[in-house]
Amino acid sequence: MVPTILFAIVILYICHIKGRRRAAEGKLVPEAEGAWPLIGHLHLFVGTPPPHRALGVMAKKYGPLFTIKLGVHPTLVVSSSQVAKEVFTINDMAASSRPKLTAVEIMGYNNAMFGFESAGPYWREVRKIAILQLLSNRRLQILGHIRVSEVDTFLKQLYTTWNTSVMNEGNSEGDHEVMVELKQMLGDLSLNVILRMISGKRYSFGTNEDEKKEADRIHMAVRKFIYFVGLFTVGDSIPYIRWLDLGGHEKEMKKIAKEMDAILGGWLEEHKRRRALRKQGDDDDIQVPGDFMDALILALEGADLSDYDADTVNKATCLNLIAAGSDSMYVTLTWAISLLLNNRHVLEKAQEELDTEVGREKTVTESDISKLFYLQAIVKETLRLYPAAPLAAPHEFNEDCTIAGYKVPKGTRLITNIWKVQTDPQTWPEPLQFKPERFLTTHKDVDVRGQNFELIPFGSGRRSCPAVSFSLQMVQSTLASFLQAFQISSPSNALIDMSESFGATNVKATPLEVLIKPRLSSEFY
Repeated sequence: MVPTILFAIVILYICHIKGRRRAAEGKLVPEAEGAWPLIGHLHLFVGTPPPHRALGVMAKKYGPLFTIKLGVHPTLVVSSSQVAKEVFTINDMAASSRPKLTAVEIMGYNNAMFGFESAGPYWREVRKIAILQLLSNRRLQILGHIRVSEVDTFLKQLYTTWNTSVMNEGNSEGDHEVMVELKQMLGDLSLNVILRMISGKRYSFGTNEDEKKEADRIHMAVRKFIYFVGLFTVGDSIPYIRWLDLGGHEKEMKKIAKEMDAILGGWLEEHKRRRALRKQGDDDDIQVPGDFMDALILALEGADLSDYDADTVNKATCLNLIAAGSDSMYVTLTWAISLLLNNRHVLEKAQEELDTEVGREKTVTESDISKLFYLQAIVKETLRLYPAAPLAAPHEFNEDCTIAGYKVPKGTRLITNIWKVQTDPQTWPEPLQFKPERFLTTHKDVDVRGQNFELIPFGSGRRSCPAVSFSLQMVQSTLASFLQAFQISSPSNALIDMSESFGATNVKATPLEVLIKPRLSSEFY
């Protein structure tokens, strides 16, 4: 009798546990309060603060996992490293799709841009080509001279500006400072690096009016493209009234699409003509790609391109990489310099490291970066506090799954609040303070490549940014060269305005005006 009762108790207990588990799995993630009919929570993201900070405030109330409605679309918001780890490991495949966005359909060659395409054969094939032909360590090494020459040009431009001012004003060279606006210059530098790597083109932002107009044309087209990709449009949020084009966004997108296609199409035709001439001349190097567009022409021959033709894939892939590469680099450099100017003791320590490890008798090179541990820590801390994309590109669940014990239905969208994850006080003491030293002590083993979920500025999982190595190389080498070459300060030693803008990338809202004077002998400029 007793064994029967014990057996019955065990069975009942097991059934109870399973019942609780099923009940938990059946629970939906709590939805934030304040949704309006039709538009959901969109009204909460109008004006200031930027969306990542607004969602960060909501996470304090609702916890690390909650849902909002972006129009008719239920959207899961992840705000902690623990939940992010569960999403991008256990549920990575289920969360690997992308939502269809109006901007990408209109401006991205009808969703041919692999970065915005759901995981599948087309995405895998084009991503593989992009990594192999542009972002692999071998290709980055081959194209390294582009980064070096553009940074040299940037530093010479700054020195020329300073030297011209000295000559015009007749001041003593040792004491004279000149003010420059760095945000635009860093944007021009980043854009020229990525354009040369992808299309072999370089555009001068100097005094030649024709070249300046063409450079401004490309720069504005890219900036507008990035802006609209990060915009919550009414048509995306409430698809059945998209035809109204409230706000006129689709009309503007079509103009940008036409402009970008004219630019990219011109480059592609030029590459094809050059390739044809090389064939006619029986050039032995016909199979050796120069820039990325050249490499794509070769690589796309016979590739599985789904329903797209090779020219469309070429232009869409180049646009994808130009937009992603140019913006993230200059955004990070702008924030890094701003943070250094607001934390002068860190700036002084970084320049002391450069003087000790490199000296002032030669210019810093990319091979020196491995010795500059404090500078690497500065870049990490900048990426922690001001990730270029504070809200990771949206994902969409392609199947039902369970996260943190909650049921997440297929079709739910996913936003990872990278900024909130990286400023979690449970992981990061004094989370909003700029302290590079933490990466030399308490967090020295934390990396940015997506395996340490408390620091994921480039995302994580199969949809993480494939350009991590390139971005780090570019940011670290440019920052090192700039800090070695110039003594910097802010006008009147005032604090730099750290206001953030609204968009897919976290661009500094105001200009970055900096006083500079050389630290090296004139022969190095």
